[in-house]
Amino acid sequence: QVQLVESGGGLVQTGGSLRLSCATSGRTFSLHTMAWFRQAPGKEREFVGAITWSGLSTDYGDAVKGRFTISRDNAKNTMYLQMNSLKPEDTAVYHCALRPGLSRSPRREPGDYSYWGQGTQVTVSS
Repeated sequence: QVQLVESGGGLVQTGGSLRLSCATSGRTFSLHTMAWFRQAPGKEREFVGAITWSGLSTDYGDAVKGRFTISRDNAKNTMYLQMNSLKPEDTAVYHCALRPGLSRSPRREPGDYSYWGQGTQVTVSS
């Protein structure tokens, strides 16, 4: 089994920054594609970004492109999401996800990921 635990969420003002972390355990981490999704109340789960095992290929949702950056440290079994220029519409629960096995490119669909964390709340005040 794989366990994913997010941290780093909180309350921030518009224009501020936060850095989320996703720590994994229980399985070899470095071969897998990782992603961030978010879900606001009453809305569907939204793709935020993803990163391949090497870290060389990343993809971002249109709503966050240019503001958010994904990275990973395979030695620490941890993925990060640096969020800058935050907006009230970024308010959501942020989940990390893991897709087992090698992938040539990041995946955007929740169904492509087998393991999920419980999420961390991010609230951006106006």
